[in-house]
Amino acid sequence: MQIAVCGAAVCGEDLLAAARAIGRTLAEHGAIVLTGGRGGVMEAAARGARDAGGVVVGILPDLSDGNAHLSIRIRTGMGHARNVILVQSADAVVGVGGEFGTLSELAIAIKEGIPVACYQSWDLPGAVACATPGEAALAALRAASSAARPCR
Repeated sequence: MQIAVCGAAVCGEDLLAAARAIGRTLAEHGAIVLTGGRGGVMEAAARGARDAGGVVVGILPDLSDGNAHLSIRIRTGMGHARNVILVQSADAVVGVGGEFGTLSELAIAIKEGIPVACYQSWDLPGAVACATPGEAALAALRAASSAARPCR
């Protein structure tokens, strides 16, 4: 299963620690972690997953190498349009904090019927608000394992 972790490129240490914990938990349960491949929440989730021996795919908005914790880099050169690719590649999405880029990713997921769990992120209809990083990771894992993705 593939689970995207979405959040701001710049954030406080509390959200960085949360994203690391989420990435680690996802990897420990065998999920491939997808991120936007840059800094902040994206890098912290990637680091947590890699530290746990997991695979991390970065869907990059440009042609850069992204952060140092990526296993696989998909250089799209598409800017924010890459958000659709990131979300459509996921069986579930976890939002951690975030700004308008994160909002777009979560909205796309909800619109497409992809399960969303949020930790200190946007309060959106259709998203599950979680009190802890562990709760968010486990909610995404449960949703991803039970989600039947329709053919598109």
